[in-house]
Amino acid sequence: MLLAAEETPAFLTPVVLLLCAAAVIGYLSARLRVVPIVGFLLAGVLIGPHQLGLVGNTSTVEAAAEIGVILLLFTIGIEFSLERLAAIKRHILLGGGLQVLLTTAATAALVVAFGADWQTGVFTGFLVALSSTAIVLKVLAAAGRTTSPLGQAGLATLIFQDLAVVLMVLLIPLLGGSGDGPLGIAEALGTAAAMLAAVLVVARKVMPPLLERVARTCSPEVFLLTVVAIGLGTAYLTSLAGVSVALGAFLAGLVVSESRHSAHALGEVLPLQILFSATFFVSIGMLLDLSALLEVWWLVLLLAAAVVVLKAATGAVALSALGTGASTALAGGLLLAQIGEFSFVLQRSGADAGLTPAGLGAEGEQILIAVTVLLMTLTPALAALGDRLGRWAGPRRRPAGGGAAPEPGDGSEPDAPVLISGWGPVAAEVAAAVRARGVPVTVTTLGPDLAAAAESEGNTVVRGDPLHRNVLEEAGLFTARAVVIPENTGEDSARIASVIGGLAPGVPIVVRPVDAAEPDVLAPSGARRIVDTSRAAAAHLTRALLDELGLPVPAPGDYPDPHTPVEFAADPQAPCPHTSGIRTVLPGTAGCADCLQLGERDWVHLRICLDCGHVGCCDSSPRRHASAHAADARHPLVTAAEADQDWAWCYLDDTLIAPKE
Repeated sequence: MLLAAEETPAFLTPVVLLLCAAAVIGYLSARLRVVPIVGFLLAGVLIGPHQLGLVGNTSTVEAAAEIGVILLLFTIGIEFSLERLAAIKRHILLGGGLQVLLTTAATAALVVAFGADWQTGVFTGFLVALSSTAIVLKVLAAAGRTTSPLGQAGLATLIFQDLAVVLMVLLIPLLGGSGDGPLGIAEALGTAAAMLAAVLVVARKVMPPLLERVARTCSPEVFLLTVVAIGLGTAYLTSLAGVSVALGAFLAGLVVSESRHSAHALGEVLPLQILFSATFFVSIGMLLDLSALLEVWWLVLLLAAAVVVLKAATGAVALSALGTGASTALAGGLLLAQIGEFSFVLQRSGADAGLTPAGLGAEGEQILIAVTVLLMTLTPALAALGDRLGRWAGPRRRPAGGGAAPEPGDGSEPDAPVLISGWGPVAAEVAAAVRARGVPVTVTTLGPDLAAAAESEGNTVVRGDPLHRNVLEEAGLFTARAVVIPENTGEDSARIASVIGGLAPGVPIVVRPVDAAEPDVLAPSGARRIVDTSRAAAAHLTRALLDELGLPVPAPGDYPDPHTPVEFAADPQAPCPHTSGIRTVLPGTAGCADCLQLGERDWVHLRICLDCGHVGCCDSSPRRHASAHAADARHPLVTAAEADQDWAWCYLDDTLIAPKE
C-alpha cells in the first residue's frame, strides 16, 4: 500500500521561489557590479503576480518583509550609538538637516503647485528626501573614499536621514488625518520622548549587565536569541503603546549599542537582517506592474530626471553649509541624488494612512518603485559624473595635515594597531612585546572574562566574532600593521585567516595553531607565517641543548625560516608522475637537520622535502642528507631552499621540475 503524498505547505512555495530568485539574480547583479538591492528588486519584479506570476499569494512574503524592516532599523540603531551621534552632531544636524528640510520643502511645493493638498506634498517630500544608505556607502567603499571629506559629509547626511525616518513614521498618520492636528503631533512627540528617556535608562543601567551575563554563557545560540528577542520584543511593546514598530526597533538598537557587546550583537544579527531585508526588497519589486508602466514610461523618466536635479541641488547647498567646498558639494549632491530603501518603509506607512505619492493613487506607487529602481541602478554613474563636475569646479580640499589617506592595510598611520584574534597566555606575551615597542594592540574575543583580562593589560578590546566583518572593521583591520591568530585550532585559524585575507589582502597574517595543524590547510587561507607549536618548542629546546654542549647553534636568521610556508606549484606538463604528492610544508629546521644533529654546518646548498618539510644538504655537500632522506622516507620530491631558486627535483626519476607559469 502506497503512502499518501504529504501536501506541500502553502507558505513553502512562495518562500522557496523568492529565495531562489533573489539568490540567482543577486548573483548576476554582483557579477555585473550592480548593487544587490537592485537585484532583489528586479527578482521581485520577475516572480511577482504582475509578470511571471510565480508567487500569487504574497501574505507570507509580506510578513517576512515586516520582520526585515524591523531588523533593518534594529541594526542601524546598534551602529549609531549615542556617543557616535554626539561626536558628529554638527555635521549631522547642519548638513543632514538642511538636506532633508530643503528637499522636503521643494518637493512639497512642486506637488502642491500641481494641485495636490499640502499633506500629500509633505508626504511626497519625505519619500524623495531620503537617499539609499546601503548603495551610497557601497559606492564610497568601492572607491576607497569613506574617510575622505566627501565620504564624511555624505555619511553625516545619511545618518540624519536614517534618524529622520523615525520622526517621519510618527508624522505620517497625522498627515493622513488619523491624528488630532497639533495636539496629536505634540502627543506623538511626547510619547517618543518618554520612550527615548526610558531607552536611556535601560541602555545605561539594564542592558550592559544583561548582555554581559548572556555573553558569559559563551553560547552563540543563546546570545543570538537574546539579541533578536530584544529587537522584536521592543518593537512589539512600542506597537502596543501606539508607536510604530520601526521606532521601537531603532530604539532597541540604541539600547544594545550602549553595551560593550554591541559589535558582537551586530555581527550575530546581520545574517538574519540580510536575509529578511532581501525579502523586503523582493516584496517591493513584486508590487511593480511593468505593463501598466509602459503607458507612462515618459513620466517615469521625467520624474527621475526631476529627482536628480532637485536632490543634487539641495544636497550641494547642504554640504556647502559644512564648508566642504564647491567641488565636494557638487560630487556629494549627485552621490545622494537617488531615492532610498527607507522610502519604501514610509510608502507602506503612508498607504495604511491613505496617502499615496503625489496623490496619484496606485499609479503613484508604481511610479515611485520604478523611479527608485532606476536611480539606484544609476547611482555609480551619477557618482562618476559628480567626480568629473567636482574636478571641473576646482581641487578638493584635503584633510588637515595635507597628506593623502593611507591605503587599507599599509600600516602607515602612526596609531595603526596590531590586531590579535583571541586571548590567552601566548596572546598576552605577544601583546606585551608589541606594546613595549610603542605599537598599539587591539584584541578581538567573545569571552567576557578574556576581554576583561586583555583590557586590564592596556589593550583595546572589541568584543565579537572575528569571522564577522563589522567586528574586524571596528578593530581597525583595514589599517592594521599585522594580524596575529595565536590561540585557535588550525581549522579555526584557517577560517579566520580566510575572512581576514579576503577583506584586507595586504595585511600580513601570522598564525600559531594550538594543535598540530597541517601547513597545506593554513597556507591557502592567507597566513604569511605559521608558527608550528611543537616545532617551535623543539627548536628552542635544541638550541638550549646545543649551546650547553658547546656545539654550533644555528643563527635565528638562517634560511630557511621554519615559520614561513613553502609552496611549489609544478608545471602541469612536467614529465614526473610524482608531482601529485607535492604539499605545502613548513621547513623543519633553519639548516640541514642531520648536520645540525651532528654539530656540523658543512653544507653547500639546502633542499626542502615537499612531502614533510625535512631540510637536508644537497648532493654537492659532503653528507648528501637530502637524497638520503628521500631514499629512507620514500619522499622523492625536494625544492631548492635558496630564495632566488624556483624549481623542484625528483630523486626517483632524476628529473628537474619547472614551476607552473
